Amino acid sequence: MRKQNGQFGKGDHWRNPQLFRESEWLTENYIRLERSTGEISKEFGVTDAAVLFWLKKHGIQRRSISEARSIKHWGNEGADNPMWNRRGELNPRWLGGVTPQRQAFYTSQEWKTACSFVWKRDNATCCRCGQHKNDAQDMPFHIHHIVSFADKELRAEPSNLVLLCEACHLYVHSRRNLSREYLQEKRHTGPPA
Repeated sequence: MRKQNGQFGKGDHWRNPQLFRESEWLTENYIRLERSTGEISKEFGVTDAAVLFWLKKHGIQRRSISEARSIKHWGNEGADNPMWNRRGELNPRWLGGVTPQRQAFYTSQEWKTACSFVWKRDNATCCRCGQHKNDAQDMPFHIHHIVSFADKELRAEPSNLVLLCEACHLYVHSRRNLSREYLQEKRHTGPPA
């Protein structure tokens, strides 16, 4: 609060008082009651960073990751968990049976024929780095779909497949691949515009 002359007096502050800024209250809630910074910040409508600031300012030791995990509430178990035994279409993350479909496709003769063709066409060499399978010494090589596996028409189309070493395949699917090398959304199948 400001004094009449516009100056702050000892103990005065421009912020309205909040409990989470007080050392005793933080110690009680964060240490003794084992509340998380998330719970405290939500209660006061501030960010976690604000609570962490005051913990540090008052010299209150923060929990280690293992300590935080040991006191964290992980939810209901077994039949008390609302997601318990929700498989297939009952699960909100259900993708319509793509996994069994993918497994069935990867064991089909159509896929085996496509793989054989790509290995021969690419001469058992990574299309990105040029490493040959014989030089790779136990490094796996992968057949990569340029247009996603989700496009059924292009799943076994050799022009949509390239041979990549494991390191290059991981790179292609990483955030570092800013130019989207070996990735396309959908190929145009009609005549050129």
